[in-house]
Amino acid sequence: MSDRAAFRLAVVAGEESGDLLGADLVAALKRLSGRPVELVGIGGRHLAAHGLKSLFSADEIAIMGFSAVLRDLPRLIRRIGQTARAIVVSKPDCVITIDSPDFSLRVARKIRAADPSIPIVHYVCPSVWAWRPGRAAAMRPHVDHVLCLLPFEPEELRRLGGPEGTFVGHRLMSDPNIREAALAQLTGQERGERKKLLLLPGSRRGEVRRLIGPFGATVAALKAAQHDFDLLLPTVPHLVPLIEAAVGDWPVKPEIILDPERKWSAFAEADAALACSGTVALELALARVPFVSCYKTDAIGAVLGPLLIKVWSGSLPNLIAGWPVVPEFFNEFVRPAYLARLLPRLWDDTPTRLAQREGFAEVAAALAVPKPSGEMAAEVVLGMCERRRARSA
Repeated sequence: MSDRAAFRLAVVAGEESGDLLGADLVAALKRLSGRPVELVGIGGRHLAAHGLKSLFSADEIAIMGFSAVLRDLPRLIRRIGQTARAIVVSKPDCVITIDSPDFSLRVARKIRAADPSIPIVHYVCPSVWAWRPGRAAAMRPHVDHVLCLLPFEPEELRRLGGPEGTFVGHRLMSDPNIREAALAQLTGQERGERKKLLLLPGSRRGEVRRLIGPFGATVAALKAAQHDFDLLLPTVPHLVPLIEAAVGDWPVKPEIILDPERKWSAFAEADAALACSGTVALELALARVPFVSCYKTDAIGAVLGPLLIKVWSGSLPNLIAGWPVVPEFFNEFVRPAYLARLLPRLWDDTPTRLAQREGFAEVAAALAVPKPSGEMAAEVVLGMCERRRARSA
């Protein structure tokens, strides 16, 4: 392979956040290698912009919850086999599986069995430090390296007998939209007379279905308490019908936001947020938007979760800072009357709001890395491929 030959990369990304990580990695690979990048695999609109023609819709593997996985198991098994076969046939220089570990790591296992010479990197360390720690050692036979978003994860992988990991930082740290939103928040330049509450009920259908009702009841309780506020609800296109149907009878109708630029201006304007636990919690923390974190599992998860989860918090800002920066509520504890009393303590200038802001500063400091995360990830991938070429020369 000549130095100017295309870099052939296989990617498996099933969620919006993973699609963004993959796109950043591909862009950095192009810059650092000076070569075009050919893509094969699964991804969404961001990887499509780099030329990926997804084998099937990434939405098919963006599922969460024990019930959903069990219901879709036969289809998922077929898709795992289809994906692995297509990647092996393409003979990539490297495979990058991104998040969605219950799907992507099974694809990795099949690829390794079919062609052990293909390097495999998993991007986003599974939360082995939170639950099912045995997954770390189980990854080692078919994952050569893990790109970690959180600073404590490489050591956790080592402790649990997993593959080698590298902390590459989080892409949100170099996102100019977040920096601008944080500046607006910290200077108060976007705050108006009417309060603005940001609602983020999740990026998956199951999450939205379980949280949109309690979020609506919280809005009603705030309105009944004579609070004067506007609602901002950023989402993605495929969730709009579900959300529009759910908010039809709310006493305050949200502005449903699809445009990415408008999303970040909403982050800049918001006085507080009510959010589904997940990546968006880190977006809010780095943008310095005070918020409450909520999550409701499906019925099976509600039973098994307490038995399996070993971590003290489910919110990323809390885990990174090492203390309860953000209040979080799960399942039956997502109580609208409680949330409606807590949110005004966050959107007014109170000690509660100040304490969260101080915690957010600690989170940002812990995530600081010398280069953009996509570039650091790309350097690891290129290094692995160079070592492979040297061994085969």
